[in-house]
Amino acid sequence: MTIENRWLLPEGIDELLPERAAQLESLRRRLLDQCVTWGYRYVIPPLVEFTDSLLIGLGADLDVVTCKFTDQMSGRMLGVRADITPQTARMDAHSLAEDGVTRLCYAGSTLQSTPQSVVSGRAPIQLGAELYGSNCIEADSEVITLMLSMFEAAGVTRSLTLDIGHIGIYDALFSEVGLGPDVEAEIFDALQRKSTPDIERLASTLTADMAEKLLILSSLHGSSDVIGKARAALGGEAVVRNALDELETALEQVRLAYPEVDVYIDLTELRGFRYHTGLVFAVYLEGRGSAIAKGGRYDNIGAVFGRDRPATGFAIDLKALVDDAATPQSKDVPVVAPLSSDPALREAIAALRKAGRVVVIDVPPGVALPEAERLIQRDGQWVTERETAS
Repeated sequence: MTIENRWLLPEGIDELLPERAAQLESLRRRLLDQCVTWGYRYVIPPLVEFTDSLLIGLGADLDVVTCKFTDQMSGRMLGVRADITPQTARMDAHSLAEDGVTRLCYAGSTLQSTPQSVVSGRAPIQLGAELYGSNCIEADSEVITLMLSMFEAAGVTRSLTLDIGHIGIYDALFSEVGLGPDVEAEIFDALQRKSTPDIERLASTLTADMAEKLLILSSLHGSSDVIGKARAALGGEAVVRNALDELETALEQVRLAYPEVDVYIDLTELRGFRYHTGLVFAVYLEGRGSAIAKGGRYDNIGAVFGRDRPATGFAIDLKALVDDAATPQSKDVPVVAPLSSDPALREAIAALRKAGRVVVIDVPPGVALPEAERLIQRDGQWVTERETAS
């Protein structure tokens, strides 16, 4: 690397300069405060963990996007988190080990070996909330409603669409019918991508019964009548009926809280990491092609840490959201103070900062601000005087 390009960052890795960093930090604080008002406690999981605990039982998809390296102290393999949700599951199952329902929230940087989002590249900043210890549908409804409230707290004005499905329907039809792992992986991938040619090709290799189910499932997405169509076509299996009942119940609660939010029912909604076990959902903003928030139920993760706990939660990509979030405007402008050893000036500066004002010391060669107040001495007192830079 030459001197001329030492400033280059790795592909997919970005930096946030002051204005955008301030916007994102303001958004982070507002959304975490919103979680706290719902009873979710803030935790800070580590940036790296041993891959034995970070990836165990979570499937190959998370393993592939996790950046790994050897720990020079222990010789064991470390991974930089690509997703924070499994870490909070470990904290709930092992570090906290509480009885009853546990609600946790978090915010932090992640790193992915390949970008999963055009906006956030390989380093999304993930904020989320997780509810552990309850397998009732009301827990899922709470998490979805909290997720939607985050967009209200962020001041988002674009229309929202809640994309919701239930992975239990896919699992009931394909996960336990003796398909080979490669075939099942191909079916899962084709449904994720909604690739009609691939779905039809795979259907041609299955038995007539399985092919019919695959083609029916691939068509079950759209408005609220999808649930009725699914009952008529696939409702002969109890697992499918129960999954559709859960979906309907959750939607009733969501519509009571947010009747203005558009709902898109998608029974092929399999996006995200392959550890989900029940309801899965995502939020899209009008005019944006990728999901801003994703979540779902994941009841199996805690078992690998010695405590099998039902769980549901969501995560928001803050980098993808920040451009659509309202930024609170402060009426105060910075105060520029002269460089001086006057004790009275130091006291005036301390008082202004204690009151929440920004005070900048005018060290050489001077500070240039578009708009500022200047701290001046008048009648023996240090006072602020408004000035506008030309």
